[in-house]
Amino acid sequence: MRNLRIIPRLDIKGPNLIKGIHLEGLRVMGDPHAFALRYYEAGADELVYMDIVASLYGRNNLSDIIRRTADQVYIPITVGGGIRSVDDARLLLRSGADKVAINTAAIARPALVTEVSRRFGSQAMVLSVEAKQVAPGQWEAYTDNGRERTGLDVIEWVKRGVELGAGEILLTSVDREGTRKGFDIDLVRRVSRAVPVPVIASGGMGTLAHFIEAAQDGEADAIAMADVLHYQRMTIPEIRAAAREAGLGVRKL
Repeated sequence: MRNLRIIPRLDIKGPNLIKGIHLEGLRVMGDPHAFALRYYEAGADELVYMDIVASLYGRNNLSDIIRRTADQVYIPITVGGGIRSVDDARLLLRSGADKVAINTAAIARPALVTEVSRRFGSQAMVLSVEAKQVAPGQWEAYTDNGRERTGLDVIEWVKRGVELGAGEILLTSVDREGTRKGFDIDLVRRVSRAVPVPVIASGGMGTLAHFIEAAQDGEADAIAMADVLHYQRMTIPEIRAAAREAGLGVRKL
């Protein structure tokens, strides 16, 4: 049985950890390193860092934060936001990241997915997808933190991304993000069934039942969460225990 991964997601603006709703209305939460260290000590399987303003300024500013985290945190770290070239990816990987997540630049120039995959391995190339529902059973990929339309169908785009070399999908429902109303299960399931690589479901977790549903009904390989952890609505040990009780495979600590 595959191990379901529990992944805290840390959205970063400048030096601060922030949290929003629908990727907007941002509230400063504090020092991202302190949160990362707490989640690592609590048993997180991986961490995801996203520089949420990087696309606006054309560069990712997380290398210093990642370097500091990697010195004390010994689980895989994925970093996204503003990665536009192989050199950008190299800087973050040398800073201590294990994977890079690319959205805007991958859509602008899909060949970048192949370039990063060939240079660093497909396991290091995560295709980040920001999805908004546009009709029943249909979602459009967005860029720039859910602000810009692309006209791309999410299902077709993830298929193409994997063909280009992506080894994992970070799937964020913009509609559900920060709402605590649960994941878009239909979206997660359709993407999970469309590609042969792991899918991380992100956006909407508010209860333990939502976590279980995303894994069982959505068929996600990993669940990313922010609000429920940042506001201490639940803990990683509680999530892990609930997963075991539901019969889901999780890493033994």
